Amino acid sequence: MIPQSCLRGPLARSPRILSNLPRQRYYATSDRTSDRVPTNDPSPPPPVQNVSDSNAVPISAMGLRDEPLQELPEDSEKQRQMQAPNRSEPWSRSQQPRERAMSGPRFEQTIMHLQPQPQAAIELIHKQPVRWTKQRVVSCDGGGGPLGHPRIFINVDKPQINWCTYCGLPFAQEHHRKMLQSLPSTTYPLEPQGAVGEVPESQRVSDEPFAPR
Repeated sequence: MIPQSCLRGPLARSPRILSNLPRQRYYATSDRTSDRVPTNDPSPPPPVQNVSDSNAVPISAMGLRDEPLQELPEDSEKQRQMQAPNRSEPWSRSQQPRERAMSGPRFEQTIMHLQPQPQAAIELIHKQPVRWTKQRVVSCDGGGGPLGHPRIFINVDKPQINWCTYCGLPFAQEHHRKMLQSLPSTTYPLEPQGAVGEVPESQRVSDEPFAPR
């Protein structure tokens, strides 16, 4: 510890004294959405044309179809409005919207109707029906195997839908079924609806540790 008397006079400007002083650290936190242009920016960046005009140039379909491949930028812009077929906006603060993510030379000649556009998992998981149980605590491992996740235990005592923090599967206690059915709406369907994205309640194919689901 350096005495206070040494920090006065000429010694206060000594490099040796200054090097032994504890340095203050400054931490700055920034929002992940800080790259967005504020409304009062006097010089905002120009908008990015995410669909190249080269899509409008007809090219050979290489036998896939009789007519050449061609797509107008105006038509493809309409198809890119949605982030996924079942969701129009990003679902994460760090996720770029489609008009910013799908831009640049990587997406030259990308005819939209030939590109895969998977559905958003955040919407598909809310199509899973509630798993009813008579126990107070249930466990979930995502079905086991290499496609599963570490086993966690979920308390279902409260009269609500409790979901797995890994895969999002919903669980609820049978004792609270009538109360949940009386609600005007729930985040998960209480009974199977026959949707395409539903996963059967019995997911495990085998009891082996690394068996497929």
